[in-house]
Amino acid sequence: MQKQIGFDNEKYIRLQSEHINERIARFGDKLYLELGGKLFDDYHASRVLPGFEPDTKMKMLKRLADKSEIVIVINAVDIEKSKIRGDLGITYDEDVFRLIEGFRRAGMYVGSVVIAQYAGQYNADIFRRRVTEMGLPTYIHYPIPGYPNNISLIASDEGFGRNDYIKTTRPLVIITAPGPGSGKMATCLSQLYHEHKRGIKAGYAKFETFPIWNLPLKHPVNLAYEAATADLRDVNMIDPFHLEAYGVSTVNYNRDVEAFPILCRIFQQIGCNVTYRSPTDMGVNMAGYCICDDDVVCTASRDEIIRRYYTAKCDRLACLVDDEAVYKIELVMNQAGITVADRPVVAAALKRSAETGNEPATAIQLPNGDVVTGRTTSLLGASSAALLNVLKQLAGIDDNVLLLSRDVIEPVQRLKIHHLGNSNPRLHTDETLIALSVCAASDPLAECALNQLSELRGLEAHSSVMLSQVDIATFKKLGINMTCEPVYGKKS
Repeated sequence: MQKQIGFDNEKYIRLQSEHINERIARFGDKLYLELGGKLFDDYHASRVLPGFEPDTKMKMLKRLADKSEIVIVINAVDIEKSKIRGDLGITYDEDVFRLIEGFRRAGMYVGSVVIAQYAGQYNADIFRRRVTEMGLPTYIHYPIPGYPNNISLIASDEGFGRNDYIKTTRPLVIITAPGPGSGKMATCLSQLYHEHKRGIKAGYAKFETFPIWNLPLKHPVNLAYEAATADLRDVNMIDPFHLEAYGVSTVNYNRDVEAFPILCRIFQQIGCNVTYRSPTDMGVNMAGYCICDDDVVCTASRDEIIRRYYTAKCDRLACLVDDEAVYKIELVMNQAGITVADRPVVAAALKRSAETGNEPATAIQLPNGDVVTGRTTSLLGASSAALLNVLKQLAGIDDNVLLLSRDVIEPVQRLKIHHLGNSNPRLHTDETLIALSVCAASDPLAECALNQLSELRGLEAHSSVMLSQVDIATFKKLGINMTCEPVYGKKS
């Protein structure tokens, strides 16, 4: 069954790049474009907007490569605390180097790195030396007491004026960062201050994806954004400034709406020619114009909300988020009119677990709606068994056929137990795929099953217990949308 498409990706790339060019022309010499979110791997957008490709933002930026340069901002406090990106499991400072390499591979010019909120942090100094050794200039921005409310200090030589002036050479300067709270907007405003003092006309805009301003407030896409940012306490709301200025109802989120009056005062104090009438005006977001099948997008967004609920429940058990984050997503589910019963793999996994004496079980849904399950055995974990069963079904192989030879599995088990110190002899999903690859060298059926791996992307799965990080990472690499019950598995 072919995956349904609800979003016109090529139209989005064209419209978004056109509107960025319009903003550059509006302000004259230079545009500072704040760009948040994930650039190379925006899987949230690809899940809620089927047809949106994870690297769409990079494809769009490549169309502007000849006139743009990248400035990456990182907060010195995040460096000192070794802050981790939850989706990638790497620190923010390591992600800066990942971003630099990714931009360079894409043919984009990385101009510099900014260390914001610098107060002599030891690890920030080490990070700066590493960036310098790569041949990139670094700039330092300092904490400003009373930011963002002390306008007179902020827009002075003791405020923004104390920050290093970032030397840029192209009309479009893209300010990005490893994650939220890095200081992207403050960097843009600091540059506007310095450019104005130098007599250079410069403007500011914000590259937006979510919430989508021209969709209804409670549209599933916008509700899915609230679910995704539950830990940040973001709340979608009608933009009151846009409504007052134009008489048109648009959607923004609380932080931008709350910051807008202060931002306008800073623009005015700096003396730059940025004259936005609302937070919505600041954004460049053409995503709403590119939805080609609203039903498909709504269904995908409701699915994402349920997945976010399970993720929050598991994170709560692991003390990574608080109760409020879970309650927030429960509220979003109520607003969307959905429950966990709307995710078929949940009931299937729990039923299979109950049938096997509450042993761990996993269910995976095929494109045609069929659900395949896997149970825990002496050789395989439940997720490994479900994965093999799905590959067999996709390849048209009888369920009774054993794809993995015991001669291959048992040496792996001995290695795990006797040499690597594991207490669980069952094969994880990554070990199962390696074993399948070995068997494929001599078994045509195993080879046929292995060839189905590309068909797994986009499938839905659920486990009756929380999985190991190894299994979670494997499912993520395969593109399977996995959720888990917030229950720890039993130790052997």
